[in-house]
Amino acid sequence: MKEIIAIIRPKQVVPTKEALAKLGIPSITAIPVLGRGKQCGIAAELNIDLRPNLITQGLSAGQRYMEYIPKRLLSVVACNQDVDAIVKAIIEVNQTGQIGDGKIFVCPVDNAIRIRTDETGDKAIQ
Repeated sequence: MKEIIAIIRPKQVVPTKEALAKLGIPSITAIPVLGRGKQCGIAAELNIDLRPNLITQGLSAGQRYMEYIPKRLLSVVACNQDVDAIVKAIIEVNQTGQIGDGKIFVCPVDNAIRIRTDETGDKAIQ
């Protein structure tokens, strides 16, 4: 099993969720997060409405940088044979070629346990 962690633009969550559902992957965790990559929080890459408190107090006319950019962290735990298709679907939906497209991390998962039934391993995530 693997955990696929994707950090994407907030407006891409629904299209990403729909693409994963078409693959038969209905289970996904989405968390609002703040962060920045090597672009150092370039405000111009944003195409979303911001709450005023997300912009640093030092950001004034003429400055290009924000402390953090709002993103969404998606987490999917999947069987090993599904990982490549999931990663491909996430890339297809989110790749624009512009700064801020996001990142994907694929991490090993030692075990999963469904609390209700005590099923473990792949059975717990299917």
